[in-house]
Amino acid sequence: MSEPFAKKLELTLKVLSMSRSRLAAGLAVDKSVVGRWVSGAVQPSAHNLSLLSALIAERIPGFTALDWDRTLPSFADLIGADLETVSGRNPASPTLGLPLVGMDQFLSATALRSEAYEGFWRSTRPYVMEPGRFIHDHGIVRRDANGLLRLRIGTGGTVVDGWILPLGSQLYIIVIDVITGAVLFGLFNGVSGARADVVDGLVLAPSMDAGRTPTAHAMVFERIGSLTGDTEADDKHFLELAILNPVAPDGSISEAMREHLTGDFGPAAAARGGELLLRLPIWESLARGQVYSEGPAEGVAASELLTKQQP
Repeated sequence: MSEPFAKKLELTLKVLSMSRSRLAAGLAVDKSVVGRWVSGAVQPSAHNLSLLSALIAERIPGFTALDWDRTLPSFADLIGADLETVSGRNPASPTLGLPLVGMDQFLSATALRSEAYEGFWRSTRPYVMEPGRFIHDHGIVRRDANGLLRLRIGTGGTVVDGWILPLGSQLYIIVIDVITGAVLFGLFNGVSGARADVVDGLVLAPSMDAGRTPTAHAMVFERIGSLTGDTEADDKHFLELAILNPVAPDGSISEAMREHLTGDFGPAAAARGGELLLRLPIWESLARGQVYSEGPAEGVAASELLTKQQP
């Protein structure tokens, strides 16, 4: 093929508003196979390419397997895709929505691992302004047109928007409060399986006090649902979650979860053999996933995992 098949397939899925899972079902292949096609790890066999072309021809009349050999601009024109609109950038420019050094590495990792994290999530974290209480944020994770893993989190009607950058076994998070412009950072333990059910890590953010004090704390994210593939419906559901009362009811947070999120650290703790700094070692992490992505939308509750870890 004259240009990478993966990019052409990615454009086609966007134009047809078709998820990888839906395409896989239409071709009777595992969605991990489609994931490898989109990431560029492999190209479809002649048989699968024929089936894929026939499926696309049902939606784009006249499309044939020979059209995969077109140049990218010609291919985009054939399927009715605006390269700048669909990809979010000029194809000749390396600049993306988040122009970081090493972005190619993040994009490659996202192409391979995005489906493990896409879905709806609920956090549990300490309520900084009211010690002893906890907050539940609600989030949606979805791969965007730039090829990045987009993260939106709603807390009582306030929304932060940004990205998850997977790399190795970790997730680097950068989000911005759309009202105040405050930037928040996170470093989370990821999973190696096909679907993440629980991830946890540390967050650095300005507090809501007068001085906007830099504050670090632990956070646990639990999967509460999967995307439907209908962007409008998924966005609507996220906004419904975003306006919920974020304050966890008294007594709803287990003692084990409290200890996980507000563990003792500092000189006194270190003198007792504990942690000097706020850390979340991998051996204490709740990050869990599934080898296969099939199964119910809801994941394993973090509180259940904590219970299982108790001696």
